[in-house]
Amino acid sequence: MTTPLQLPRGPVMVDVEGFALTDAERARLAHPLVGGVILFRRNFESVEQLKALTAEIRALREPALLIAVDHEGGRVQRFIDGFTRLPAMRALGDAWEADPAEATSLAEAVGEVLAAELRACGVDLSFTPVLDLDWGRCAVIGNRSFHADPAVVAELAAALVRGLHKGGMAACGKHFPGHGWVEGDSHQVIPVDERELADIRAADLLPFARLAEAGLAAVMPAHVIYPKVDARPAGFSKVWLETVLRGDLHYDGVIFSDDLGMEGAAEAGGFVARADAALAAGCDMVLVCNQPARADEVLAGLTPPAQPKLAERLARMAGQGEIADWRERVASDDFAALRAKVARLSTPPAALEGPAVGEAC
Repeated sequence: MTTPLQLPRGPVMVDVEGFALTDAERARLAHPLVGGVILFRRNFESVEQLKALTAEIRALREPALLIAVDHEGGRVQRFIDGFTRLPAMRALGDAWEADPAEATSLAEAVGEVLAAELRACGVDLSFTPVLDLDWGRCAVIGNRSFHADPAVVAELAAALVRGLHKGGMAACGKHFPGHGWVEGDSHQVIPVDERELADIRAADLLPFARLAEAGLAAVMPAHVIYPKVDARPAGFSKVWLETVLRGDLHYDGVIFSDDLGMEGAAEAGGFVARADAALAAGCDMVLVCNQPARADEVLAGLTPPAQPKLAERLARMAGQGEIADWRERVASDDFAALRAKVARLSTPPAALEGPAVGEAC
C-alpha cells in the first residue's frame, strides 16, 4: 500500500475527468498547492463507484484533500441514482407560506439527508445553501433561492445548515453579497448590479449576516460587479471580502472563489492572474474547474500570499464522523423515514426547467 504524502492542504481546488483517477490526475493532486477536489456529474456512475473514487483521492494525501460537490437539489444535484432526489429550495419557501414551523423542519431534514448521503460516499462538502434572494430577475438563480424575503431565506437556510451539521457536513453560503438582482448568468457573462451599497445591505446581505453570526463555515462570492461599491467582481474585491465580509460581518470562515473558468471571472485576466487576484482580495481557496490545462497553468505560475489561517480554516471544512458510520446511518430504518419525508418534497419536472447550471458553482 502506498504511503500517503504528508502535505498540508494548499489553496487550489481542481477537478477530475471521469470515474477513476488517471496517472496525470494523481500527479496533479500531489502538487503542494492543491488542497481539494470538486466532483461533478461526469464523475458519478454509481454509489459504489463514487465510494471507490473518493477513497482513492483520500489515500493520496495526509491530511486528505477536501472533496466537494455542488449538490443543492432541484436543477443542481450532481448525483442522482442511489441518492434521494432533493427539492429545489423554492419548495421550502413555498412550504413556509403554508406553515413556517413545518417548513423549518423540512429544511433541516433536507440538509441532513443531503449531507449524510454524501458523507456515506466519502464527500466532505457540498457548496450549499444558496442565500441569494429571488427578485424574479435572475433565471440562473430562480428556484434555487428559498424566497424573496431575506428573513425567510435566513430562517430556512439556518435550518438547512443545522441539518447539514447533523449529517456531518459544514455549509457554504453563496453567492456573496447576492446574485439574485442581476439578470445575467455569471457562467456566461459578467453581470453588473447597479444598486447602492445601502440597498444591498438592506436586503441581500441580511441572510449572509445572519448566518455569519451563527458561525457559517464557508462563503462563496459572486462573479458579479457592483460598481457603486467596487469596480471589480465581488470575488476579486478587497472591499467586499475584507471590508464588508471580514470587517463589517466579522466573518472568519473559509472564502472559496467561484470557478475561475466562468465568464464572470474573465475581467481579472488569465487564469494565473485570476487566482492571484482572488487570493489577494481575501479568498482562501480558488476553484479551477473543467480545464485541466488551465489548472496546471495555475499550479505552475501561482505564488500564493501568506495565508496563516489557511490550514485551520480548511480543517473546519473536512467532513465529520467516520464514513463507515455514515454508511450504517443511511442504511437505517429511521433514515429511510427521513428520506421519505424529503422525497415527498420532490420538485415537479416542470420546476426543474430553466437555464442549465453548468459544471461550475
